[in-house]
This record gives sequence, C-alpha cells and structure tokens, in this order.
Amino acid sequence: MILRIDRLQTELPPPSDPDPAGAAAVQELLGGKFGEMSTWLNYTFQSFNFRSRQGARPFYDLLCSIATEEFGHVELVSATVNTMLTGATPIDNGRAPEAALAELKGTGNPHHFLAGGQGALPQNSQGRPWNGDYVFSSGDLIEDLTHNFFLETGARNNKLKVYEMVEHPAARALTGYLLVRGGVHQVAYARALERLTGADMMKLFPSPRIPTDRIPECQPHIQRGEHLKLYRFSENAFREVEAVFNGPHPETGEELVVAEEPHPEGAPATDLPPQPAVFAPGYAPEEIVEIAQRLRKDAGLPDEPTGEVSEHSADPFAALTRA
Repeated sequence: MILRIDRLQTELPPPSDPDPAGAAAVQELLGGKFGEMSTWLNYTFQSFNFRSRQGARPFYDLLCSIATEEFGHVELVSATVNTMLTGATPIDNGRAPEAALAELKGTGNPHHFLAGGQGALPQNSQGRPWNGDYVFSSGDLIEDLTHNFFLETGARNNKLKVYEMVEHPAARALTGYLLVRGGVHQVAYARALERLTGADMMKLFPSPRIPTDRIPECQPHIQRGEHLKLYRFSENAFREVEAVFNGPHPETGEELVVAEEPHPEGAPATDLPPQPAVFAPGYAPEEIVEIAQRLRKDAGLPDEPTGEVSEHSADPFAALTRA
C-alpha cells in the first residue's frame, strides 16, 4: 500500500509569467523515455515482480524506496507544468471570452489546452504519449539494476538540458532538485551492483559530468545533505536498504545515509487559480466553490477548507470579475 502525503517533495515558486513553450519542454521530464513516469513505473514493476523477496530483502527494499520517491517526482513535474501554464489564457467575468485561445496557436503543446485543462499530460516534449514499452522488468536482478543505473544517467542528462533550455523559475527550481535526487538514485543503483557483483561502479562517476555544485538551484538541497540521503517512504518497512546504501559518496567522499525520517519534509503546493477558458475546474468555477461550501457545511466540516496550501496561494477567484 502507498501512503500519500498532501505535500510536494520540495517547494516550487508560485505562478509568474506563463511560459507555454517552456512547459512543453518540461513535459520531457514527465512522459519522455527517461522521464519520471518511466523511472517510477520501471522500479515499481520491478518491485511488484520481485522474487525471493525475503532472501534478497536489501535489494527489494532499495527498489521499493526509490519507486515511491519517483511517484512524488511525477507529481512535482506535473505541478511545475501547471504552474508554468497558469495565466496563459485570459479570465473575463468567470467565462471564456471569444477567441480566448487564439494567441496560443503555434505555441508550446496544444494538447495542454485542447486535451487537458491547461495542465500536465502523460506526454513527452513533442506531445507523444508516454509508452508502456519504456518499462523494463526482466526479473534478473543484476540486469534490472544495470538498466536502472543507465536510466538514471539518461534522466539526469535530460534534466540538465531542460535546465539550460527553460529559464522559468519553476522549471529551474524543479530541475535543481531533481538533479540532486536523481544523483542519489544513480549512486544507489551503482552501489547495489557493486555489492552484488564486485564491479567498481564508482569509477563511472560523475556520469554524465554535471557540475551540480555550480548550479545555484542545486545548492540549497546539497547544503541540507539531500545528495547523500535515501528515504524509505515508510514508517517501519524497507529498513534493510541500509545494507546496500552505505559507504562514501563517489564524488564528495561523504558518508551515504538512510534517513531516519520516512520522507522529506516537503512543502505545500500552491493553490492554482481557475482557468475558465479551458473549463478548469469548470465553465463557472465560482459555482463549484459554492457547491463545495454547501457540502462542507452539510457534512459538519469547518467553514474553511482543512487542506494545507502554500502561503503564496491567493484567493482563487480574486482575478475573476463577477458581473
């Protein structure tokens, strides 16, 4: 079972100037061959299909821990795309004005507006759907771990390219975090292969040669030790990962650690405002809020919503000028 925490794994800046073209590029980190959907489902199916689970428990625990973190990365990339698309369409009296989407022709991924509510989709940067053929689960532990190491290598390569291509603050915050965390996963799989086979995978580092110590958006995470730490995403399970994830970091020489806390502290997400031009969350979003308020009252819930959102979140209807 998966326990879901209503927080992002790291803080993202609130919406600023929309960047539909940049959002299309960030989609590669979601639905591309080396995107977060691929890493998440590769490791998840490998953990589902794992045989001799008890006998090889440290390696099973490693796969489970990383797979669950990758689920959170899918959420984080999606939140970034949604942030970058916020404000790309106009708001007028809570209704979509005439030709509201006309200026978006030829900009970014039209599916963000035509097939989705101005939000992330399981597609790559070309708008092609994520493909289940990207999932590799051979059943052979060494083969799977080797595949996973190079999957993380390709993923980090893509993240650096997106960092260099897209200047939007949300994209930079995302890639800065993922470059650090992806490096942890890369080290983890290399260490697991070393423990199984004796191969000195540490000689491959850094691969690719990404200078995270010189990327400003990586610095806060490195200073907190996030480049050394593996999370289990469980209160009590998967503790045998400590038998695999240990020893010196191949680049810094610092000691690798399995976190005592089950997951990162994270940060609440920004409550993104409605985008009525694409019916998100509806043609008349204020009516949905009124219905929700009535249902909340009938259920005996507090007048104010109980969920946690970022302090950057504003009144979602402040921008709607009601007639």
